Amino acid sequence: MTKESSVENPTVSIIVISYNTRDLTLDCIRSVFEQAKDVTFEVIVLDNASTDGSAEAIAAEFPDINLIASKENVGFANGNNLAAKQATGEYILLLNPDTVVLDHAIDNIVQFANAHPKAAVWGGRTLFGDRSLNATSCWRRMTVWSLFCYVTGLSGIFPSSGLFNAEGYGGWKRDTVREIDIVTGCFLLMKRNLWEELGGFDRRFFMYGEDADLCLRAKKRGGRPMITPEATIVHYGGQSEKVVADKMIRLLTAKVTLMQQHWNPVAKVFGYILFYCLPLSKILTHWLYSTLLRKKDRKTNADTWKEIWTRRGEWLAGFSA
Repeated sequence: MTKESSVENPTVSIIVISYNTRDLTLDCIRSVFEQAKDVTFEVIVLDNASTDGSAEAIAAEFPDINLIASKENVGFANGNNLAAKQATGEYILLLNPDTVVLDHAIDNIVQFANAHPKAAVWGGRTLFGDRSLNATSCWRRMTVWSLFCYVTGLSGIFPSSGLFNAEGYGGWKRDTVREIDIVTGCFLLMKRNLWEELGGFDRRFFMYGEDADLCLRAKKRGGRPMITPEATIVHYGGQSEKVVADKMIRLLTAKVTLMQQHWNPVAKVFGYILFYCLPLSKILTHWLYSTLLRKKDRKTNADTWKEIWTRRGEWLAGFSA
């Protein structure tokens, strides 16, 4: 079922992919209409066969938006690709359903894009529900060194270090304009013509990693992704996936696939070794904490990583083409 939008020639097409996040998605859409005042926009929502009445609730409250009610869960990447085919705006803005737009963030990010056209990909600043910093709005690309720091725990021991927590940009508070490698797909702006030239998301990424792959492909074409703190949203995060082991397996599968797609052959050799060692390192670390410090949550984490280790055949090969 598809409900067409009534907006003609919008500046930006806002795409939301929902899956069993009815109330959060409704809050997200409400915030879009409340905060976007200076740009014309259309909203395209693809619902991934939710069982919580999401599609019906969205259609009832927002009858004029473009609602695509999928009969199956096609995933985040392919869902965005399908929705983007119906976009008519100059820009495409990807917005997670578990977000709330603050302080004219959509107006501000479009204005920022117009002022920095060579960036090609633009993002903003994300906060948690309590308005503390959610640093996941952007990342540096994964390297052998950053993966080594994750496997050995150095990135967790020294989170504010730009050396040991390179992917997270160390202690940077996302409070300045900066060129970065990866804009997170929860709040990502791109010209529609570039999206189409890149073919959108690589559909092999069912969930996670698709935004990193997209940004790295844009960089290969000369893009220089940037974020601005003037475009701020709340991102609650992780609302559609509840099983920790399953989530980590999706994340690791995505990371392995990114390595396969964007690393040179020599780096890949070291990468596979590090990925193989990762669960073993985490099991040992959490077991030591639970044994020596009597921390029950660490035993739970160790059990989770044991499951990830036993299921390594699912993620060490990456996503299938």
